[in-house]
Amino acid sequence: MLQPDVNERYSRVGPGTPTGALYRRYWLPVATETEIAENPVKPVRVLGEDLVLFRTESGELGLVAQRCPHRGASLAYGFPDGAGLRCPYHGWKFSPQGECLEQPNQIPPSTQLRTRARTTGYPVRALGGLVFAYLGKGEAPALPRLDLFTLQEGQTRFRDIGYAVIPCNWLQIMENSFDPTHVEWLHGRLFNYHLERAGEEPTVLGGHHIKIGFDLVDYGIIKRRLREGQTEDDEDWKVGHPVYFPNVLKVGGHGLSSFQIRVPVDDTHTLHFWYCWYDVPDEFAHLVEEIRALPDTYEVTLQDQNGTFLMDTIDSQDAMVWVTQGELTNRDDEHLSSSDQGIALYRNLLRSQLQENETGGTVMNVRADGRPDEIIELPQEKKELGIGGGGRNPLASFLRTQGVYSARLSALSQRIDAALRKVG
Repeated sequence: MLQPDVNERYSRVGPGTPTGALYRRYWLPVATETEIAENPVKPVRVLGEDLVLFRTESGELGLVAQRCPHRGASLAYGFPDGAGLRCPYHGWKFSPQGECLEQPNQIPPSTQLRTRARTTGYPVRALGGLVFAYLGKGEAPALPRLDLFTLQEGQTRFRDIGYAVIPCNWLQIMENSFDPTHVEWLHGRLFNYHLERAGEEPTVLGGHHIKIGFDLVDYGIIKRRLREGQTEDDEDWKVGHPVYFPNVLKVGGHGLSSFQIRVPVDDTHTLHFWYCWYDVPDEFAHLVEEIRALPDTYEVTLQDQNGTFLMDTIDSQDAMVWVTQGELTNRDDEHLSSSDQGIALYRNLLRSQLQENETGGTVMNVRADGRPDEIIELPQEKKELGIGGGGRNPLASFLRTQGVYSARLSALSQRIDAALRKVG
């Protein structure tokens, strides 16, 4: 259990809060490059601040406060013009750094007024199809080049980026990453219950856990599991799932390499990215070129039109348990057990990093001296493609259990099915 004051300290992320101050030490993804290419002006809310992401006509990215310092109109309705963003109300123009460049209709022009009209501006960088922002004070640290952010599409490889705003606090989502045993129930027994009712084949995710473990490493925590029939030589135990502090989970296997990235929007909403790379079996390599022509960014559907969470994908199952805890859950009435040791470890790590940040110490994964070409390699399970429900299409079976199902993956699965029918 957590006392209410500790729960508030860990959960809340707005300006002036301890966890908000810690998160402002990190680069956070706020959009995809595809989104900003389709529309060069995008409102974003992150860490309780309403901002506007934009790309100038010359291609420079900017992130500024949404409220115009002139009369308070929203710059989210503005438009790029030359090297800046124009306010839709009176045309005041702002640079990507927040400097007021022009004030039309100001007679006579006033340099002093333009200086006073400077607005908040934050550094922005693009990497691996995502747009990252740094909301901290002073010079920004190095932008970590995690391994999956540096991959390139190839003959048998392509990328998808899914996203959704989850209506609950960020910590409820992150704690799920340190809870191995929920897989056998939420994604196993419950999933099979719904699959059976639909007349579909069961998943193989319901294996009983006989051992779980967690290792504190220099970049975060590694989660391990051992199920009935496995040994410690199996990847579930030998490799495990790494969490890059504070908010990135890496999972993989069966042709998938994926980051789940959780970005606090405010105290009761979280922007969740599913950042996925797929390695297609060689026999289907000829399909990949066509697949890459489809959109690489998509919004993940978690609920039906009535607002009921879908129970036929892992992602919507997870979202259901995150959200039904409440917008910002109370933890003073919880009863942690031995299966929750990973959650306790993460809370202790978060506590220590909050203390380090408040006392001017060294904060995990914040480096000012990172080399621009340095790649941070995180371990990942490989596992051969094929698990996930049987059938003649192992890729489709696996994708069904995974639940991240974009237009690219849907098209690929359909084409594999068609190819298998021809030879079957």
